[in-house]
Amino acid sequence: MKVIVDAFGGDNAPLAVIEGCLRSRREHPEIEIVLVGNEDKVRQCAKEHDLDISELELAHADTELTMEDEPGVVLKEKKNSSMAVGLRLTAEGKGDAFVSAGNSGAITLGATMIVKRIKGIKRPAFAPIMPTSGGPFMLIDGGANVEVRPEMLRQFAIMGSVYMEKILGIENPKVVLANVGTEDHKGDTLRHEAFALLKETDINFIGNTEARDIPAGVADVVVADGFTGNIIAKMYEGAAKEIVGMFKGVFYKNLKTKLAALMMKKEMYELKQYFDYNRYGGAVVMGVNKPVFKAHGSANEVAIAAAVKAAADYAATGAIDIIAKKIEG
Repeated sequence: MKVIVDAFGGDNAPLAVIEGCLRSRREHPEIEIVLVGNEDKVRQCAKEHDLDISELELAHADTELTMEDEPGVVLKEKKNSSMAVGLRLTAEGKGDAFVSAGNSGAITLGATMIVKRIKGIKRPAFAPIMPTSGGPFMLIDGGANVEVRPEMLRQFAIMGSVYMEKILGIENPKVVLANVGTEDHKGDTLRHEAFALLKETDINFIGNTEARDIPAGVADVVVADGFTGNIIAKMYEGAAKEIVGMFKGVFYKNLKTKLAALMMKKEMYELKQYFDYNRYGGAVVMGVNKPVFKAHGSANEVAIAAAVKAAADYAATGAIDIIAKKIEG
């Protein structure tokens, strides 16, 4: 299995990307990695930090995208960037999957226009994997499609269900529709029509959910339009960060609380790990012909390694072929 990685995607590139790729090689030596970017800069960074990159294959790219770039530059002005070159190599079969921590809009557009959509898929979706007290869930769409039609939400549900079953091993994953209430009649016309379609679809659709129930692990797949999904994702991440910070503030308040923190060190570490999105790597661009994975912009080496593993797993399962058959059928 060969994963192509954008060396210059993300806030901490290229160092965190290189370290993440090396970590992936140590933990999963069966995964080959092609690192795409300016070779001189990659080698110089590795040399400065005493990193041996001899096990990584390098593919040269002249430029790199920034987080401020408009998504369209990946197809035009910066078509020779590390992200664009990596996507083209993936589309050409030079690798089995692609990972980048770069510009979200650009990777979604690039995946759609370069790697191309699965036949029958109306819109690819941005699908982060997120934690709950009951285990991880997929939020689909997390921001790629602000305006959608009911049939698109049905396709999101099918894709998310296949991914959670084949990649994360969840048998008969539970699917819900994000809404303003749990009753069948709640929501606007889009939600009403989508609800009816989802009830008729061959998935384990259990109904509507309110946002407050998502952290409790109400479902394995939460289906939403991109506008709603992005708000859920950003609020979720922000709340988690604040909660961890509040706990830290309480336990470091005085000597008594510091002693309590010392006694609960193991439990506090487990709580922090529960909220740590780095262990899931980031988000899948669902609905394209090859696995394309978007790591968080602030991804560290742990997140990059997790993204590489997730992308390789997605490629190995043949889930994309399964999605194509379900959409066609």
